[in-house]
Amino acid sequence: MSGSRKLELAEALALGQEWKHFCFVLLYAPDPGMLFGRIPLRYAVLMQMRFDGRLGFPGGFVDSKDSLEDGLNRELLGKLGEAVSAFSVGRTEYRSSRAGDTSHVLAHFYAKQLTLEQLEAVEAGAPRAKDHGLEVLGLVRVPLYTLRDGMGGLPAFLENSFIGAAREQLLEALQDLGLLEPGSVLSCKKCPLSQPSLNS
Repeated sequence: MSGSRKLELAEALALGQEWKHFCFVLLYAPDPGMLFGRIPLRYAVLMQMRFDGRLGFPGGFVDSKDSLEDGLNRELLGKLGEAVSAFSVGRTEYRSSRAGDTSHVLAHFYAKQLTLEQLEAVEAGAPRAKDHGLEVLGLVRVPLYTLRDGMGGLPAFLENSFIGAAREQLLEALQDLGLLEPGSVLSCKKCPLSQPSLNS
């Protein structure tokens, strides 16, 4: 969310009824694959192309009668299809909350590790989801490597247009969850987190 501030979950949940809750999740799975037989993929990380042409994470607004996680899991069913019935996102996958500075919207970010088979089932089934072709234009995998030219891979991916704070949240999650190979974004001069601490 552009123009937002981070909050602790308890603080976010204590705000008034006029606040709307938006929940979304980064889905990822270990991936033993190799690009061109020499570049380890390490993990498959999913994002989606939204109806507005920007990249974001699957999710949506949740009803105030639901828990955040129940609402998120219901939204995932509409955005990604029946394959999400094989797992659920719980409170243990919660990562952060942000409050809009100019709107009464609270955005709650989660990260859920799947098996590669579960993630591939989500990818295969997503075109049959209720919101496919409407709110969701497709899923994409985030390249977690940097090619020899120093730009191809993750640095080039980060040049795309992201919704709100999705780019920052992606980078923070990749770092915190240990999904990046050391040094993989060092060459990305426009990355807010491409400091030595990201690669240590």
